[in-house]
Amino acid sequence: MFGSSRSRHRITTALAGFALLTTGAALQVGTAAAPAHAATTYRVLFDDGHAEEAGNADWIISTSKPDPLSQDSSPSSETDWTGALSSWGVALQKTGSYSLKTATSALTYGGSSTTDLSNFDALVLPEPNTLFTTAEKTAIMNFVKNGGGLFMVSDHTGADRNNDGYDAVEIFNDLMTNNSVDSTDPFGFSVDTLDVSSGYPAAISDSTDPVLHGSFGTVTKSLIADGTTATLKPSDNSAVKGLLYRSGYSGNTGAFFATSTFGSGRVAFWGDTSPVDDGTGQSGNTLYDGWNDSGATNAALALNATAWLAGGGSSGGGGGGGGTCTAAQLLGNPGFESGNTTWTASSGVITTSSSEAARTGSYKAWLDGYGSAHTDTLSQSVTIPSGCSATLSFYLHVDTAETTTSTAYDKLTVTAGSTTLATYSNLNAASGYVLKSFDVSSLAGTTATITFTGVEGSTLQTSFVIDDTALNVS
Repeated sequence: MFGSSRSRHRITTALAGFALLTTGAALQVGTAAAPAHAATTYRVLFDDGHAEEAGNADWIISTSKPDPLSQDSSPSSETDWTGALSSWGVALQKTGSYSLKTATSALTYGGSSTTDLSNFDALVLPEPNTLFTTAEKTAIMNFVKNGGGLFMVSDHTGADRNNDGYDAVEIFNDLMTNNSVDSTDPFGFSVDTLDVSSGYPAAISDSTDPVLHGSFGTVTKSLIADGTTATLKPSDNSAVKGLLYRSGYSGNTGAFFATSTFGSGRVAFWGDTSPVDDGTGQSGNTLYDGWNDSGATNAALALNATAWLAGGGSSGGGGGGGGTCTAAQLLGNPGFESGNTTWTASSGVITTSSSEAARTGSYKAWLDGYGSAHTDTLSQSVTIPSGCSATLSFYLHVDTAETTTSTAYDKLTVTAGSTTLATYSNLNAASGYVLKSFDVSSLAGTTATITFTGVEGSTLQTSFVIDDTALNVS
């Protein structure tokens, strides 16, 4: 694969992609082309009914509420929606697998409102600054108990942005200890009354965890910029798990990001809003771009956690039960860092060549790129358990020397079993990697071969570079 014709690669494009990665550029999420069937739509509700815009806060995905699509129905960048959480919302929207709404009134469960929790799979509480009412706490707890996902994003103690006497630390602890459903430490953790000024909490080593190693990438570190942590109490809930820890802490103390379950539902806790702040929003607010902080992987953490939480609810009823599938990532050697193992590939496809940069680590799969008639393949067989929802994802970088804007001379075809999921070509060339994601739940209960086939024409190279694959089930 390393013939002299490889000199025809557009190295400037490859280096531009590498620069994009090393500077911590914004996560790019591409929509699936020609999916096997209509993708499962995961419904996520972001709360804005509890002073989430008070003071300098701007914790919204869009100023258009409840439907962000009214601001821009096909957003391509974070500024197409207005809000400090717009990057989070736009990244989910661009996958084609999420329906997002914003709640501006009291939270209910089992009512007739379009933003009633029964219509959603996950609820995001981005630093609430007013106490939840008794009825709201009952609604939230029952939503999770019956299969919904709850994302609690806190901030440091004393961050009382509307000066009503309550900050997010107190509000979340009140929710967990003073509700009518279960006040006996239901999630197995409490939020610490701390103000940690700075740091980069590191992820634990667990290659099977779907939040740390999900379809949106691998999580290594997060960011604290005046935040807090949680104290875990596994004796109260054995499912509680710390995923990222403040430096010098482990076990049950200093957990900056934690997950748990309650009833049929799932729970995630994050100790600061700075990591999800994308630095853009409404005028007059003081914002910091934590989403793209080069020392952390905050985008992947937020998006993987959202996917995990939303997968815990039924797609038909919202908070309707989590099913019997055990969440997992099924592909072996997903980032190719073990070299030529697990995958079946043409000679030289799995490589550390510096001519095309890996998205993460040293290895990637590089199909074609010769500038002559050539075919490369990459495949792996995987058994998808019955009863699971399944999503195949990978990052793709297309580099080409073709100058046409209309003719697909070189093509990459992606198949799962006998189903063609997508075809890409020299017309999809871009600087940097783009996330591709497909619903393959129809293959549950079968063993399917995931195959990438690159076919290059007789002149002018096109390289199809793949990294950080995943087949997540939930």
